[in-house]
Amino acid sequence: MANQYYLEFEKPVADLERKIEELQEMSSDTVDLKAEIAKLEKKAEKVREDIFSNLSRWQTAQVASHINRPFTMDYLNHIFTEFTELHGDRNYGDDHAIVGGLARLDGESVMVIGHQKGRDTKEKVYRNFGMPNPEGYRKALRLMEMAERFRLPIITLVDTPGAFPGIGAEERGQAEAIARNLREMSRLTVPIIVVIAGEGGSGGALAIAVGDRILMLEYSVYAVISPEGCAAILWSDGTKGEQAAEALKLTAQDIKAIEVCDEIVKEPLGGAHRDHQAMAKSLHEALSRNLKELRQIPADQLVELRYQKFRKMSRFIE
Repeated sequence: MANQYYLEFEKPVADLERKIEELQEMSSDTVDLKAEIAKLEKKAEKVREDIFSNLSRWQTAQVASHINRPFTMDYLNHIFTEFTELHGDRNYGDDHAIVGGLARLDGESVMVIGHQKGRDTKEKVYRNFGMPNPEGYRKALRLMEMAERFRLPIITLVDTPGAFPGIGAEERGQAEAIARNLREMSRLTVPIIVVIAGEGGSGGALAIAVGDRILMLEYSVYAVISPEGCAAILWSDGTKGEQAAEALKLTAQDIKAIEVCDEIVKEPLGGAHRDHQAMAKSLHEALSRNLKELRQIPADQLVELRYQKFRKMSRFIE
């Protein structure tokens, strides 16, 4: 618990858990504090339940980008077996913000691709804060085309604030790389399951998010821009993120309501960052079930259903 990072609205839970820790340290054979500890633990769980049952959109966005939230490599360790990472786009280089490779899900071969963030400063820089360059998306496409050749289902894990907007990325064709992925993913004849695991930010997310099933974790978000970025553009004030989050309607519940998301995967009480294994178990079940269903659909029908799925996502206001 010492390494647990608390968000501002989790302060009541943090205070209770600190008291629990203090009592646990004081407890001994001569001083039995088990009853008091149990009472505080029950109270902390109730407070946590009250907080997370009534999160605002801004608070949900904060949970989605929590530093301790499980990333792609965490899910690869907990859900998949025999993961073999594949590197490089065979054109420019290897982008560490996107990881991917061959793995097994319940003994079945699959191709897994996802954004990867970092937790400490060194890893954040190495992973470019989870913001891919064009070579990252071209690497992802290379792996998807390999999956197509070998008839392997594709599973993508989306968790990025957006594609990297640097000059070098633009010079190397960031927009073209994203657009090409959108086109090619729409044509693939193997099952594709997309999981919005944390932040689903703009084209940076979309470039690996054209799939037959779109799953969103309970406290993940999916939007054309981050709340802070939206506030900076609309009001020239990045501190108005809370106001922007409400306008964006970016939560899993919002996205499910407009039929962009197919299923919401429940998170452990307090968010996925509280219990990686419990979150992985829940996601594992959802992946296995959806993949089994998609396996029953003929390839040509799968492509047509995917096409119709994305065609229906538009909303027009006259």
